[in-house]
Amino acid sequence: MHTRQLNTTDYEDLLCGWWSDHGFTAPNRDFLPDNATSGMIAYDGRTPVVAGFLYETNSATAWVEWVISNKEYRGKERKALIQLLLTDLEDLARDKGFRFIFASNNNSFLIEHFKSIGYSVGQTNSTELIKVI
Repeated sequence: MHTRQLNTTDYEDLLCGWWSDHGFTAPNRDFLPDNATSGMIAYDGRTPVVAGFLYETNSATAWVEWVISNKEYRGKERKALIQLLLTDLEDLARDKGFRFIFASNNNSFLIEHFKSIGYSVGQTNSTELIKVI
């Protein structure tokens, strides 16, 4: 198991397909941090399993978002790989000088992973609002 930084081809080669497999429309590439390269992807051997993004703010807070997985992966390491991804994103944020990490999610399975590595639950039942300008 290992992680690596996302690269310029991951968005089209992997992530868009993963979002589609889960029944979602992929966010626009330019909606994601650093044109979809500011994040990490976790592997089980040579198989990509889960990826997520790290938004950097002009405060002491970084934001982990758009965590998406390879729906076809059925390996026993899925839980460990999600936790590895989240902790490596946390380490990346810490290395960049951030003191806090914010995450917003409504997937109960993923929320449990966040909680298992020390995230606290803030407000629940919030609504995400986005406007193209």
